Amino acid sequence: MAEYMNMKIGKAAGVLYHRLEEGECSLNQIKNHLNINGFDSQIALMALGWLAREDKISLKRESNRWSVCLNK
Repeated sequence: MAEYMNMKIGKAAGVLYHRLEEGECSLNQIKNHLNINGFDSQIALMALGWLAREDKISLKRESNRWSVCLNK
């Protein structure tokens, strides 16, 4: 089961990475994009963690809004 979840989270991280290549996203945009691609909001958050752990993304907060972009 753990191996299946790792594969699913990794796949979601790939989908998210390719979306972020197009530009910065809010957390809601990320959740919606991954939902359209078959991933629930929990997997979306795990995919964010995956990319953050690999130092692929930057997160910033302005007021109550979080946004995510790729590290250059």
